[in-house]
Amino acid sequence: MAPTNKQWMSKLDGVAKLEMVEGEMPVPEDGEVLVKIHAVGINYRDIEVCEGKYSHHQTPSDSPSGVVICSDMCGTVLETKSPLLRAGTRVMSVYLQTHLSGALRQSDLESGLGFPLPGVLAEFRCFDARALVPVPEYLTDEEASCLPIAGVTAWMALNWMRPIGKAFQKLDLYGQGGKRDDDDGDDDKKEKEKEKETVLLQGTGGVSIAGLQIAKAAGLRTIITSSSDEKLKQAKKLGADHTINYRTYWEWQDQVLEATGGKGADYVLEVGGAKTLRKSFASVAFGGTISCIGYVSGKEDDTGGDDGSGGGGGGGDGGGGGAGGDKGEAAGWNRLNVNVLALRRNVTLKGLINGGKDRFEEMVRFYEDKGIRPVVCKVFGMGEGREALEYVKGGKHFGKVVVRVDKE
Repeated sequence: MAPTNKQWMSKLDGVAKLEMVEGEMPVPEDGEVLVKIHAVGINYRDIEVCEGKYSHHQTPSDSPSGVVICSDMCGTVLETKSPLLRAGTRVMSVYLQTHLSGALRQSDLESGLGFPLPGVLAEFRCFDARALVPVPEYLTDEEASCLPIAGVTAWMALNWMRPIGKAFQKLDLYGQGGKRDDDDGDDDKKEKEKEKETVLLQGTGGVSIAGLQIAKAAGLRTIITSSSDEKLKQAKKLGADHTINYRTYWEWQDQVLEATGGKGADYVLEVGGAKTLRKSFASVAFGGTISCIGYVSGKEDDTGGDDGSGGGGGGGDGGGGGAGGDKGEAAGWNRLNVNVLALRRNVTLKGLINGGKDRFEEMVRFYEDKGIRPVVCKVFGMGEGREALEYVKGGKHFGKVVVRVDKE
């Protein structure tokens, strides 16, 4: 009997209707490699794909009626028809398979794993050898599977404006050959601490926790929000400088300004969307950057409150956000005006999907140099693919949720 390939399929009709099916064993063509998949990282995008809601990145040729889900994997090359990779090499997938270097092109969206291309929640898959990145030896399979979307997106939020090879390393406030911290007086240390740039991270999902780890390794000050005190305690253990429970402090932008001495955050990883963007504008420093990454609070425009300062919405953990402000004439008068908000503080608003393979490799070098290990919250078995997505959909996770595909 010919070997088969178990894989999780969606007809884009909901997570509850996911099915594990058996397909034929894939065979690599010229330039490709056959990969035995060990672990797959789950992203919120995978849930949207399953529910038929992932429409904002579509191109005219995107029209699959069903698809193998998920985009982030770690596996081992079993067979190769390319000189680029040898059998036995552990590899990670590049999310947009044709985005190998430089700026993202619209045509690259057609190469997204897990939609519109078949994804990686399967036992085996063939890949273009150019669209894989070797795994650092110190990372486990589960840890490596967390990086293609969450890690790379967080990396780009802090480095998209920097030329390749000029990314953050370790912030050196003293200059080459400058004095060490313990050689300075208390007042000097306080002044140097003030010079640190600040990163605001919304929620404790995969991108935000990766951003926290990267920012801390680069010597930046970090502020993170959550509705859970327990998750904030975990973030503290990872090095978060300031934590904000957005249920306790609904107007959390005030806490951000207080933590930064009124300056605001230089970088905002905006994952909340419609009901947090107004507060992100109120939290960002003059000349700062807001990277628009997600929209867990919704896609509808935030109308704000009567005073123009708030609007509904929490801090990006997931789920709904709360009311978006008053209805009717007052709401229409006070709709979010991105143009005015961006001009007021000279803000750069950047939409971020992911980074290319070149940026992925750059990030891997940084991870290796700093010894960063992605945070794996929970691991499910291959037979529990549906449960893994339900767990992420429920917003219970801190960091990443992973499916272990093989039993090794």
